[in-house]
Amino acid sequence: MTHVFHRSSTHVPPTVSRGEGAYLYDTTGKAYLDGSGGAAVSCLGHGDAHVTQAIQRQLEEVAFAHTGFFTSAPAEALAARLTALAPGALNRAYLVSGGSEAMEAALKLARQYHLERGDTGRARIIARRQSYHGNTLGALATGGNALRRAPFAPLLMEVSHVAPCYAYRGQQDGESEAAYCDRLIAEIEAEITRVGPENVMAFVAEPVVGATLGAVPPVAGYFRRIREICDRHGILMILDEVMCGMGRTGTLFACEQDGVAPDILCVAKGLGAGYQPIGAMLCTEAMHEVIAGGSGFFQHGHTYVGHPVACAAAGAVLDRLVGDDLVGRVAPMGAVLRGLLEDRFGQHPHVGDIRGRGLFLGLELVQDRDSKAPIDAGRKIHAQIKAAGFSEGLICYPGGGTIDGKDGAHVLLAPPFILTEDQAQELVDKLARAFVAVGL
Repeated sequence: MTHVFHRSSTHVPPTVSRGEGAYLYDTTGKAYLDGSGGAAVSCLGHGDAHVTQAIQRQLEEVAFAHTGFFTSAPAEALAARLTALAPGALNRAYLVSGGSEAMEAALKLARQYHLERGDTGRARIIARRQSYHGNTLGALATGGNALRRAPFAPLLMEVSHVAPCYAYRGQQDGESEAAYCDRLIAEIEAEITRVGPENVMAFVAEPVVGATLGAVPPVAGYFRRIREICDRHGILMILDEVMCGMGRTGTLFACEQDGVAPDILCVAKGLGAGYQPIGAMLCTEAMHEVIAGGSGFFQHGHTYVGHPVACAAAGAVLDRLVGDDLVGRVAPMGAVLRGLLEDRFGQHPHVGDIRGRGLFLGLELVQDRDSKAPIDAGRKIHAQIKAAGFSEGLICYPGGGTIDGKDGAHVLLAPPFILTEDQAQELVDKLARAFVAVGL
């Protein structure tokens, strides 16, 4: 008997007992290789002594002080470090408790920024189909995950959704990467013209699309072109790095690899590495000055923003990511893992694409490699693989509806940055056994 309202009402999961390095253990002692970091969260693995000690020290000083009354040393230090490391002119950090909160804060700031500048008509968001930006109503409306949106559609604001940059499915036969990029940009320009540029508040995207598409990076030049469009029309660029940021793709901020800096950038997940719930919305100094010189008050807030213990934990995570250069392990270990995946699955009849950046990798599952026909959605092959992998002692993050919210499936991998070559091999071996177990 459980009184917890679990995610699934038909299945009670095993109870976790401890974590150590790249593994979690249940109460029977069974070990699970954390091949997805939960949901791309546990970038340091489990049981990192430096982070847990920082949490303990902060608890001995002060656990909580509401930001309506106090700031705190951990919050001030974290904001200073994040903005010093961030690309472009991002110079202010609004510290929250997770990714959805960060995205809600970003959307509200974008709207208030335009209001305080007298641009009162700017309320339209342009985002992309097959994106995911969070589960709160504003973030859910902005995202293009059809499965998650459908039950709550009557509650969601109207958002323009354009095509994702998804070359495996979107780039046509004989079409060059540059021509594909041109076509995507033309669609964005056409939508801006249709709704009126004076009405567009922001363009929102994940630099590398995570849960909905399965680690899909953009084609060359795509985000630079969007940055130019935004600048030309006075539209804010909001980048959601909640899943792909904080070193996951091989640089601390994913957008660094695309040569762009947004007006607002959101991080979470890897910022706390699972040790505390925390996220951050970073914005430019120019945006902050508009608020400071206008109303002087950001019309937003939650009880636990800037939580001292969470900020202390995130500061310690940055010590490990940057100070100990764990981010520097991501690209080489990602190359090792990708090479193993390509050796094992590169010619697999049901793996159509292996993609991603760093330790953020995805495998798209197909019925037929040549035609790219998806596996029958009724099989729920993603759910089968998740269960089979778990039985093998592997935590991975499969998803369904990859193509359009109904058809298509993928497996997302996001292991901790401390992964060893032996563990990378173990991950691939266990995933291969899971494929066999479900008949692939």
